This record gives sequence, structure tokens and C-alpha cells, in this order.
Amino acid sequence: MMFAGVDIGSNTTKACVINEKGEILSYSIIKTGAKVKEVGRLALEEALKKVDGKVEYVVATGYGRNLAAEDFADEKVTEITCHATGVKKIFPDCRTVIDVGGQDSKAIALDENGRVINFAMNDKCAAGTGKFLEVMASTLGLTLEELSEAYFKAKNKVEITSVCTVFAESEVISLLAEGKDVYDVVAGVCRAIAKRVAGIVKQVGIRERVVMTGGVAKNKGVVKALEEELKVSISVPENPQIIGAYGAALLALQKSLQSKDNN
Repeated sequence: MMFAGVDIGSNTTKACVINEKGEILSYSIIKTGAKVKEVGRLALEEALKKVDGKVEYVVATGYGRNLAAEDFADEKVTEITCHATGVKKIFPDCRTVIDVGGQDSKAIALDENGRVINFAMNDKCAAGTGKFLEVMASTLGLTLEELSEAYFKAKNKVEITSVCTVFAESEVISLLAEGKDVYDVVAGVCRAIAKRVAGIVKQVGIRERVVMTGGVAKNKGVVKALEEELKVSISVPENPQIIGAYGAALLALQKSLQSKDNN
């Protein structure tokens, strides 16, 4: 038997297929675009192409979960719950989840049983999100992969004082015009994101183990800057971008078993 979770985010849509043991069988990551309902179904189809059999139950999450539930998903669950569920399966001792996606960032506090006891999020401003990173990478003439490694090559990290993406972009251009080293500016960008995210994390309290999820968690420079800002070690799953979809799939497994028990 197979179960699936689909996480329709603002930037990318992720689908994850698991077996009855909660093991990941396949996953897909595609750009969301404008057709939210269609992209959720497409991501699921892409993941299912890699496995044999049919899915018993599908849970949708992310900002497009309502449309997915009207179409192909059996149920919808908030991304807060899904990220907590996915992280708890991989890191049972996790107490703080930091999720930084394309358009928002959130911090989730968990109790010893993995239940959500508090959360805070920033979804009003692109600063401290993947979008901020993309804009800065473009301005600096770097790929996201190059941006990830550049932090560790900085010798004199500069400070980006603007918290707004538009103003920060202008500040970066000015710093480059002054002859500042690209690596030093990249370090400033990573630290700017880290400070923004740290402010959200501090609203829920920092308790170890701390785990980071979302596409931005693939950026080693941001993770390191956040560790330095929070003064804690941060664990990152093997594929942090699919944790919301993985958590949704685990909940699909759980809900499928519950419905069978009730029948």
C-alpha cells in the first residue's frame, strides 16, 4: 500500500509517496506557477511514475491545499502540522522546527511527543525567504549553488542594513559599486536572512534539537549564519524541501488506518 502527501507552496510544489512503514518511495519537485490545482495533481503524477501501484490516501498541505482538497486530495492539513510530523519522524528529539520557503518563514515549537505547542510566521514580507535569496543571487550574478558556498569564502563580512528586499537589493548594488568583495557581500546577505529568521524563532523560544526545513535549508551559508545568530547547532534533513510533503504523506497513512479501524 502507498500513501501520498502533496505540498503546494508559493514557489514550488512537492509530492511524496511512502509505504506503510513510512519509508519514502519517491518524490517530485516542480515549479508551482499560476495553475495551482493542476500543478498539485501533476506533482503527484510525477512521483507516481517512479513507483508501481496506486495510492490509498492523499493529504494536501501548503497554500494551495484547499484547491487540492476540492480536486484530488482526500484531506487537507496545515503546513505547520505537516512539517512537525515530517521532522518528528526523522528527528524524534526535535523541539524547534525552522521552515524557510519561497515566500514565508516559520518557527514551530514541539513538545516531547512532537505535538505543536506554539508557532510564529512571517508571510507579509519577502525578506528572510527564498525569494530574497533568488533576488540577491541574480543581483550578484551567482547561481543559488554558488551563493551557498560563497559565505565560507568571505574574509570581511559586510552588513546589509535594509530589511526590505527592494532596498536590500539597492544596498547590494551600492556595495559592489564601492568595490566590496562579492563573497563579503554574500555573507552579508546570508546574515541578513539569518537575523530576520532568528527574530521569528525567538518568538517561540529556542529549544534543541533545532531542525531546519524548506528550500532555503539547502543553502549552507544561510544555515551557518543562522547557527551563529542563534548560537545553536542546526540539523538539516537529507532533502529539506520535501519535509512538508513527507509529513502530509505520514498523516495520509495515519488517517487511512484510522478510517479502516472505524469501519
